[in-house]
Amino acid sequence: MARKLFVFVLVLAMVAAVSAGCKPKLPAHVDASQLHKEQVIRYNVGTEPETLDPAKSTGIPEFNMQLAIWEGLMRLDSKSQPAFGAAEKVDVSPDLLTYTFTLRKGLKWSNGEPLTAADFEYSWKRALDPDTAADYAYMLYYIKGGEAYNGGTGKVEDVGVKAKDARTLVVTLEAPCKYFLSLCAFGTYYPVNKKIVEADSEWYTKAEKLIGNGPFKVSKWSHNDRIEFVKNPNYWDTKSVVLEKLVFTMVEEDTTELAMFESGEIDFADNPPSAELARLTAEKKLGVNVLLGTYYYIFNVEKKPLDDVRVRKALTLAIDRKAIVETVTKGGQVPALAFVPPGIPDASGNDFRKSKGDYFKDADVATAKALLADAGYPNGKGFPSLEILYNTSAGHKRIAEAIQEMWKVNLGITSVTLRNLEWGMYLAARDEGDFQIARAGWLGDFLDPMTFIDMWLTGGGNNNSRWGLPEYDALVEKARKSADQAVRMKTMHDAEALLMRDMPIAPIYYYVDLFLMKPYVKGVMQSALGPIDFKNAWVAKH
Repeated sequence: MARKLFVFVLVLAMVAAVSAGCKPKLPAHVDASQLHKEQVIRYNVGTEPETLDPAKSTGIPEFNMQLAIWEGLMRLDSKSQPAFGAAEKVDVSPDLLTYTFTLRKGLKWSNGEPLTAADFEYSWKRALDPDTAADYAYMLYYIKGGEAYNGGTGKVEDVGVKAKDARTLVVTLEAPCKYFLSLCAFGTYYPVNKKIVEADSEWYTKAEKLIGNGPFKVSKWSHNDRIEFVKNPNYWDTKSVVLEKLVFTMVEEDTTELAMFESGEIDFADNPPSAELARLTAEKKLGVNVLLGTYYYIFNVEKKPLDDVRVRKALTLAIDRKAIVETVTKGGQVPALAFVPPGIPDASGNDFRKSKGDYFKDADVATAKALLADAGYPNGKGFPSLEILYNTSAGHKRIAEAIQEMWKVNLGITSVTLRNLEWGMYLAARDEGDFQIARAGWLGDFLDPMTFIDMWLTGGGNNNSRWGLPEYDALVEKARKSADQAVRMKTMHDAEALLMRDMPIAPIYYYVDLFLMKPYVKGVMQSALGPIDFKNAWVAKH
């Protein structure tokens, strides 16, 4: 009897041990004692995405969604520095021109199929393919032969990205690039599934076709309403992912978003109404994240009277930015008197923006009036009608109304109308040149001034101004190919000076991100570069 009892107890102990072994171990960043039984976060992304094709998307809402679905060779950490993602190591040649990436063992797509180095080669070359018409193709011009292939003067087989075997990707650059690993974390460098892409031209609009390699996968997409994600069991680091579900709602109106947050319908939002900021601050509900970005207006230089630099400068100088940030946005934004924002180190370690300073004075009405008169419109007399385009948002509307009034009072321009379009149509209008003046915002894609400078290349995919200058293009090319940091920074300062001289854009303010987040939402990574990473997020008891 005693022997039987001993055996029974031993069996129970073995069962307990096996059960304990099967229980998932929580990652170090999670407090097990505070873990809520339902791991779901609901975030308002604010709009229906223009596209979820990584090769073609350009906006932060899209990048937020794609960061959940895909992962590049690298993934940015909490300090916006590159960490290993799909790659487990990289070897760089002594001349800094050849990068040999080794992919992690056993990588899979979210549908369980193997993911190999050939998938990265295909995806990068697809983004460069002229037929893809990717606005961000220039982000791959650092790769040898990339610009020539995209421009129609080179061959795809000459592009310097080759899958040596299933786990080895060899990349050859045109010139040394200190931030190339950061580029490898950017959306345009994500892998896409060739079989899915080539079987359906509209694959990126369908939940079941969004096959990725990131921490989550799309489970449901109700267009113009919400998109839902679930944990991807085939992700290489799925053990670090605690969330079981992510829900992104697509509400554009800021007052509706706030009502949803305060009623508990969503847990996280980053577009609080300016009229409510004082109350939300007093109630300690408002969070602030400094962003590396600039809010600005684009002038279409092919449209009269904006083809005249004197008119563009007059409109720019007549804006009172201090009044906008203090009485309209009211969120701690800083007036922008140049394009590249503060927060990027210069060659000497100083701040790139501060080392050069401002390019013009805020609300310089006297100079603005003189420029407008010199262009043939004294006190606004005879000035033709203007239109400001913005994507649907109460905040953008209020800024446009304020600038509309400033141009009326300061310059005598009385015929300025406003036009709003939903996100996708607004981006299409900008791309097609169907605007005179358009509101825009740019957040850096990596920690270098080049992320603000190279977008204004002649014919660049994100250069909606239609402005171009060979001298500017030459400076960008010089900065790209120089390994000397002092030379690079000086060259980019020179390029920005030309941009501010010709004024195809009117900088308005430097961004901050004001957000609302329930206290039980933990581990969300909010980068200064804009995208929000939910990989390590979790929900505490509440």
